[in-house]
Parts: sequence; structure tokens; C-alpha cells
Amino acid sequence: MRMKSLKWILCAFLPMLLTSVASGREWQDLFKAGDAGVHTYRIPAIIRTQGGVLLAFAEARQKGGGDSGDIDLVVRRSTDGGKTWGEIITVWDDGENVCGNPCPVVDRKTGRVILLSTWNNGKDPESAIHDRTSVDTRRVFVLYSDDEGLSWSAPREITGRVKKKSWTWYATGPCHAIQLTGGRIVAPCDHGNYIDGKAGESTSHVIYSDNGGRTWKIGGDPGVGNESTVTELPGGEVMLNMRGTRPKDRKSLGYARWVAISHDGGKSFDAPFLEKGLVEPVCNASIINYATDGRLTDTLLFSNPADTTQRRNMTLHLSRDRGRTWEKALVLTEGPTAYSDLVVLPDGDVGIFYECGDKRPYERIRFERIPASVIRLNRDSAQ
Repeated sequence: MRMKSLKWILCAFLPMLLTSVASGREWQDLFKAGDAGVHTYRIPAIIRTQGGVLLAFAEARQKGGGDSGDIDLVVRRSTDGGKTWGEIITVWDDGENVCGNPCPVVDRKTGRVILLSTWNNGKDPESAIHDRTSVDTRRVFVLYSDDEGLSWSAPREITGRVKKKSWTWYATGPCHAIQLTGGRIVAPCDHGNYIDGKAGESTSHVIYSDNGGRTWKIGGDPGVGNESTVTELPGGEVMLNMRGTRPKDRKSLGYARWVAISHDGGKSFDAPFLEKGLVEPVCNASIINYATDGRLTDTLLFSNPADTTQRRNMTLHLSRDRGRTWEKALVLTEGPTAYSDLVVLPDGDVGIFYECGDKRPYERIRFERIPASVIRLNRDSAQ
């Protein structure tokens, strides 16, 4: 019976394995709905530590798939570039409350892994926080690990320094933060605005730290956007790429992402513009500089569900000119997909950590390793 079961498993797995090897692509589903009794895993974020460990973060939504309720922050570690992964580690569990929106970064000076996160009372839906009828409000915290993700500090609240009184909702990331060449840490965020006694539109902003995450300040606010992702350009500029909202004229706006550029390390941003080379169904995304050896390049990578209306069609886009123009590098799947995050590996391969499923995009969170040849072939073919 055991031999027959093993034979069936191998037969079922072999076609997927052959497809993966033939295309040069390798993947693993790190979090699946139902694992460890958790209803749904969502909100991926991924980084590589100084010691080469990959840390894949997610929210463990214990009792339901929604954004409120009992939600914990969890992580899995890989010490071999994503080939194998350790067990789930709980980073932050506050009972029935929400501990979410992981936004990690590594401080090059100390090797410390810094993790920004947000908290709210599990009884409070986002809408109540926006219109200030909630029990509590959205709060901002920072945690850290000095052993490459094996253990974590207690969360330390920084809400008073990074949230204005007129703001309601708040989200860090959700995806990785960055450390600029000069050492400043910049984290993409968004917030809800309370205007004239009622909830207004959400907009993006960044926060930054010049001392390794000990203290934080509010940076630039372009006045548009929602969840956002940030990268540094070779000239030292900071590019903030932002999820849009849902106005009635989305079609006239080209279903595009918002982009804004900072020339002062994220303290302020130029006027935002629409990047019509990157379409979205209104969803989180990830952008990263293709810096394999730590040196910034003109090549940027961007991942999101590249569809105008539905969360599907997870696509990796490539820019060879600092984001001025974009081309499609790879469609990972045409099926249901949602949030994602990117990490560049030392050999030039790229890791993408993304939500996907057969019927819904929230059935699992997958790590996939994309060979450097995919990036380089697309880059070289256009030269």
C-alpha cells in the first residue's frame, strides 16, 4: 500500500517537475490555505540577509480570509537560495488582533533584519478605521532580528513619529523596504486621510530612518496612490511606484500605475505621473533594482497581476532605462494571482514570492526562482 501510494505521488509530481526543469523555472508553495490550521495566508514580502538567508514573510489569517480578525505575522527561512525551506516561525502574535503588512529590510552596516508592521484591534474593519468609528486605530511598529530571522524582538511602537493626526488607516509596504546607497532606510507606505469630518481618499507616502531603524520620520507624500513599492536609481533618485484607486475614469487613465521621483532621498517627491506601460487591476506590486552585486544598475524589475480588471496574469516586466520604458519579460501564470514581492539573488537569478491559485488568488503563496537567462535574454535581444 505504501509503495503504491509513493508510486502515485511520483507519477503525479513528475509532469510538474519536468515542466519546471524544462523551462528552467523552479517553484515551491510555501504557504497554503489550511496549513497549520490557518484559514488563509496572504501579503507576501521577501528579502535576502547578509548571510544569504531568504526570509519569506506572510500574514497568517487564522479564522478567515478578510483583512480583520486574528492575524499573525509569520516567516519561513531558506539557507540554500530557495531550494528548501524551514518550518513556519511566528514573528508576532497578539491574540485576536491584527499584526500585518510585513515590510522588511536588511541594514548593511549591522546585518540586522528590520521589520516594519502595522497593528489594529481585530474587531475593527478597515472602513471603521477610515471613518473613525473604530474601537482603536491603525498603529505602526518595528521589530528586528539579529540572527537572520530565527528569533525576533518584541514589537516597538513608532506611531507617534510616523503617523499624522489627520491620518486614519495606515499600511507599511506590504513588500520589502530598501536601504539607499548612503545608508538611509526608506519604506513605502500608505494612509487614509480624514478631511472635513469624513474619510477621504488614501494616498501613498514613505517613512525613513538614518540610524539603522532606531528612529523614523515621515517622508514625501505625492498626494496619490495607495499601497506602494520603492527602489533606488543609479543617480541616487528614489522611485515610488504606487497602486491606484478606483475612480470611475480608470479607463481614461489607462489602468496605469502612479509613479513619483524623489531627488532628496525620499523627503519629497516631484509631481506624480501615470506609467501606462504598467497596467493593473488595482493591486499591490513590487519593484526592484536588478543589482546582483549590490551596485545599482539601469535595469529595473516589476511584478504584478498585469490585467486591467481582474487579479490574474502574474507578469514580470523589465526596464533597461531606469523605468522610462517597460517590456514584458515573463508571464508566470495567466491564472488568478494578486500580491507579490521580488528579490535579486547573487548569481543573477530572481526570486518572486506571489499569491496564486486555481480558482482564487489567495489559495497559496508561491516562491519561484527565475533564471538570470530570462532577464539577460530579454535585455540582450533588444540591443
